[in-house]
Amino acid sequence: MRVLVVEDEEFLAEMIAEGLRRDALAVDVAADGPEALRKLAFGAYDVMVLDRDLPGLHGDEVCRHVVERRLLTRVLMLTAAGTVRDRVDGLGLGADDYLAKPFAYDELLARVLALGRRARPALPPVLERAGIVLDTARRQASRDGRHLHLSRKEFAVLEALLRAEGAVVSGEDLIEQVWEEHTSYRTNAVRVTLSKLRAKLGEPPVVETVPGAGYRIGA
Repeated sequence: MRVLVVEDEEFLAEMIAEGLRRDALAVDVAADGPEALRKLAFGAYDVMVLDRDLPGLHGDEVCRHVVERRLLTRVLMLTAAGTVRDRVDGLGLGADDYLAKPFAYDELLARVLALGRRARPALPPVLERAGIVLDTARRQASRDGRHLHLSRKEFAVLEALLRAEGAVVSGEDLIEQVWEEHTSYRTNAVRVTLSKLRAKLGEPPVVETVPGAGYRIGA
């Protein structure tokens, strides 16, 4: 899942981003409204965590941009303005959810994951294929009943392949879904992560390489 955090308080933005990255999400950060619009123009984000009071362009305008252009990005407004009137106004702009500061990280994560499941055509929170079971809510994975100890990137790559339901996923698509925008080594990281994931999945091999096209999980 790909997330854009739009927050002008640098410490809070990085705290949210690092927490979500630890939970196997690909996260980019924007510090103001104009930067958020630039990133939305070039990145396909599943969820945007949006501070309402932003410099350069108010968060309300960023939210309107998403709604007017019918982007698939779901919007979670995160703001210190937490009265009932504030929440009603925020949701009236087209935001999908609203969370007041201060907040508990676990609640933020749960809301982001819930919105992410609505960002694309609905898929079950538990994905299964070729003996692999991936519980996206509990962040747990197993193959033929054997628990898999996966890193956050390995988990995210496996989730992307399972969500494809046997279709080929290109390396570029994996980069787009799993790695952050400014990771310079992303192409090599795909190969390294897939190599480690295959080793942990064990025999018989289940992740297939389709020459010139990408990767898929067989039946």
